[in-house]
Amino acid sequence: MLTGKQKSYLRSLGQNLKPIMQVGKNGLTPNFIENFNQALEDHEIVKISVLKSCLDEKGEIGKALCEETGCELVQVIGNQILFYRESMKENKNDKILLP
Repeated sequence: MLTGKQKSYLRSLGQNLKPIMQVGKNGLTPNFIENFNQALEDHEIVKISVLKSCLDEKGEIGKALCEETGCELVQVIGNQILFYRESMKENKNDKILLP
């Protein structure tokens, strides 16, 4: 569970990120979840975009991805959602250090 200070820090990091994935009319497919999980492992902080053609609510998509991958929902703003999960990689230099 992230504290308010940690979420604020992650929001500041995510402000300049571009979405690396999009949820479209097919919603959350197993392939999307697998790719999202890999993106979290590689980047720790991931921003996705929810297209207007998606029938699901943004909040529901965020909760479902958190349940499936064990990540934390940092922010939902507009049609973009920001997620965080600490990576299990050995290389400590690439990790985000939370306050």
